Amino acid sequence: GFTYGDDIAAGKVLANELRLKLGEDIPRFIEDGGLILGICNGFQVLVKAGILPRPANDSPPLLTLMTNDSGKFECRWVHLRVNKKSPCVFTQGINSLYLPVAHAEGKVVADPKVLPELDVVLYYTDEDGNSNAVYPYNPNGSVGNIAGIGDTSGHIFALMPHPERYIRGTQHPQWTRLGAKQYGDGFQIFLNAVKWAQGL
Repeated sequence: GFTYGDDIAAGKVLANELRLKLGEDIPRFIEDGGLILGICNGFQVLVKAGILPRPANDSPPLLTLMTNDSGKFECRWVHLRVNKKSPCVFTQGINSLYLPVAHAEGKVVADPKVLPELDVVLYYTDEDGNSNAVYPYNPNGSVGNIAGIGDTSGHIFALMPHPERYIRGTQHPQWTRLGAKQYGDGFQIFLNAVKWAQGL
């Protein structure tokens, strides 16, 4: 996270490097069906590089990430609902997740025209699963409570929450009180990617 210190804007410098140094390789990798996962700063990089949402004919970006509505770094655990209509490989078979977030620039802002066409994979919810969540359940003020997006192929996934920080049950802050599960909620996201790769 915080590539290049988030100078200029979160993820912007690395996004420029990807476009300049891997400009032809990334589209080819996508066309060949490769998987791409961007977590937190990775989400910011994929958006700033124009990889998500997938632009048409080099059109200007219709979505970006901005400073949280709270104006501060948000480090907390959030409830998430998976969009069952999404073709995302990483979230198949998952209904909901409880994962940590840690960011200052995670607010999804989008042109209203792009929202109906956007492949939203994850939504922030309250603890009862209601998707009209407000702060602190939506930690950044993202439009539509968007926590993660993908593409129509289901092979590209970008999210602000951190599944890699909840792989083992003991990574939950209350595991001693609640009893530790063997695997945390983030484990299935990576397992899905492995299973997909094994099927090639």
